[in-house]
Amino acid sequence: MDNFVKTEKLRGCLSGEILIPPDKSISHRSLILGSLVKGKIEINNLSLGEDCLSTLNILKSSGIKAEFISKRDLILDSSNGFIQPEAELDCGNSGTSVRLLSGLFSSLPYKVKFIGDKSLSMRPMKRIIEPLSKMGANIISNENKLPLEISGGNLKGITYYSPIPSAQVKSAILIAGLNASGTTRVYEKYLSRNHSEIMLKYLGASIVTGHDEKGYFTEIQKSVLVPKKIEISGDISSASFFMVAGAIVPHSKILIKDVNINPARTGILKIFDQIGANYKVLNKKTVSGEETGDILVEYKEDLKPFKIEGEIIPELIDEIPILAVLASIIKGRSVVSDAGDLRNKESDRIKTIVEAFKMLDIDIEEKSDGFIINGGKPINKEAVLETHLDHRLAMSYYILSLVNEKSMIIKDFNCTKTSFPEFLDIINSIKK
Repeated sequence: MDNFVKTEKLRGCLSGEILIPPDKSISHRSLILGSLVKGKIEINNLSLGEDCLSTLNILKSSGIKAEFISKRDLILDSSNGFIQPEAELDCGNSGTSVRLLSGLFSSLPYKVKFIGDKSLSMRPMKRIIEPLSKMGANIISNENKLPLEISGGNLKGITYYSPIPSAQVKSAILIAGLNASGTTRVYEKYLSRNHSEIMLKYLGASIVTGHDEKGYFTEIQKSVLVPKKIEISGDISSASFFMVAGAIVPHSKILIKDVNINPARTGILKIFDQIGANYKVLNKKTVSGEETGDILVEYKEDLKPFKIEGEIIPELIDEIPILAVLASIIKGRSVVSDAGDLRNKESDRIKTIVEAFKMLDIDIEEKSDGFIINGGKPINKEAVLETHLDHRLAMSYYILSLVNEKSMIIKDFNCTKTSFPEFLDIINSIKK
């Protein structure tokens, strides 16, 4: 069996101060919006996960120059503008790349073809095809999946009501709207992540956000972006694995430095409040328009079960796998509802989490839009777990292994390189 990790129960605790990788969502947006700045822009602390490198490589193949001035800092130069790409645009495993770049190339006068790996090629793209087509892009797909062929340019602004709150969909439309005639407005029932709005405003776009009787809206006009240095803080989705580990591994204490704490991303902190976790947010500051702070988490016994539903879902959709691990340790009934979009991620996360937990004799019940976990029973079961090439599942299972009395095998663990190649190194550095 190739590409697997064999785990053992942690005999001590987790203790120390760590830096986690830069925010992946902001890294994608810094590259894409940075490419639309006239001239050069400096980006500091870029994520080097494979997903973000897919975005960078596509921009480079389309005429944008990039020069790293240190390991994570680069200068993006769009002085000569975009050119017609000669080859297919390979997004690898990155849904963010294909969806946001579809918005970009829908607004440019070129014909491009997006492809991806096996997992990405199974993911639905109708959610971006529909609004971008309404704006005037010509998009050909494989039954609303990859490959996507886009002929762009001459877009017009639209008002779009997003059926499911999605930062990727909203961002694709806003990026297209930057170069569309008229006004582009996106409505959502619940407010999804707003990194694109923050960065667009930071770079000088004509953008307005608000709320009316139809829901939360973001409105953008055709704009020219101005070059300003972008600094990227740590990814709270990556921090979440260590937050949960600190909360459930006895005697642990972990300080996670320089984490993005944008209110549209901090649903996990609300869950920590709900369960009575022992945590603090320290040293708050604003970096390139984004709120940042240090998160200190300490182990605490007798955490309370939790419920996730409704408007909090967009704030923590990526954290639900690791929160399922948290629920399995907490005594009582924890419930996740209104999270049907988990079935459209790198894997069907609802189905795959339920299958894995049942192999470990964790009491879990599958629902169409989530699951119910009756937690608190000691985990004492060997298992071979499939990740389905889903990086968040792989890392969540590893955190669960820290409190399993028996060893586990986690298959295809290298998929973590898409977002968090340093994961095992950081975990090992704080094992005591």
